[in-house]
Amino acid sequence: MTLPIMEPDLDRGLLRTWVEAVDRGPYSSLAFGERMLFSNPETMALMGACAAWTERVRLVTTIFIATLHSPVLLAKHIATADMLSNGRVTIGVGIGGREEDYAAVGADLSLRKQKELAARVDVMRRAWAGEHVVPGVARAVGPAPVQPGGPPVLAGAMGPKAIAGASHWADGVCGMSFAPDVGEIDQSFTMVRQAWADAGRPKPHLGTSFWFALGDNARDQMRTHLKRYFTWLPPAEVDAIAEHAGFAGSDKDFKALLHQIADTGADEVMLISTSSDPDQIHRVADIIG
Repeated sequence: MTLPIMEPDLDRGLLRTWVEAVDRGPYSSLAFGERMLFSNPETMALMGACAAWTERVRLVTTIFIATLHSPVLLAKHIATADMLSNGRVTIGVGIGGREEDYAAVGADLSLRKQKELAARVDVMRRAWAGEHVVPGVARAVGPAPVQPGGPPVLAGAMGPKAIAGASHWADGVCGMSFAPDVGEIDQSFTMVRQAWADAGRPKPHLGTSFWFALGDNARDQMRTHLKRYFTWLPPAEVDAIAEHAGFAGSDKDFKALLHQIADTGADEVMLISTSSDPDQIHRVADIIG
């Protein structure tokens, strides 16, 4: 379950209610992503709070825009979160789809490349392994993560080129299906499996995600959320997306969709709520059992 961090009027109490409810289950992971020019909480601070407020659930970033950050500092942040959560961190990384995020933090937009992402992941893994990653300084960056070698790293890779590149450095993928479309998800997973096999890598983690809204006013809820979220696109394009993206429907159809995605071999589905109402957590829990 993804925290509703892109919804307005969040506060400590509401976030903690969500985090603790998700931790009680049946969810396997608690997810949240990164964005700069928006009202969402900063990702590393949020991860620290989630580590303190939970005992069971994994904490997953979907995604860190790794090319916005110093890889050494990011490695230290993540290792600290892994320590605080006693080894429950999984990191999804990507290059992001918004140029404004780079402008907001003064990052070099020319580094928004898959090759640069791979290089930064390499630095982070070396730091987690205790290697000396700062030139001219024979000391490691701590703390050591609880998980040997560091947390699993998933790629927010969706296209053929990005998937092929990620097969050399990621432990799997944390994808996204806008529709959601089961055929598209299945095709993507087939591509991922083949890319990892071609690279001689172990079986990849297969993850996908989609927005959801349930009940009689589901599409209205979806429209409101997506029109608030897609601030960087032209209004006409946002209107078109809001009419068709995400799942908006009945509990029965929602459960059937999840079963269909499971049949593709998905290891995990990250559900993205389009409401900050904590009832969403309990309603989905009742649906999936």
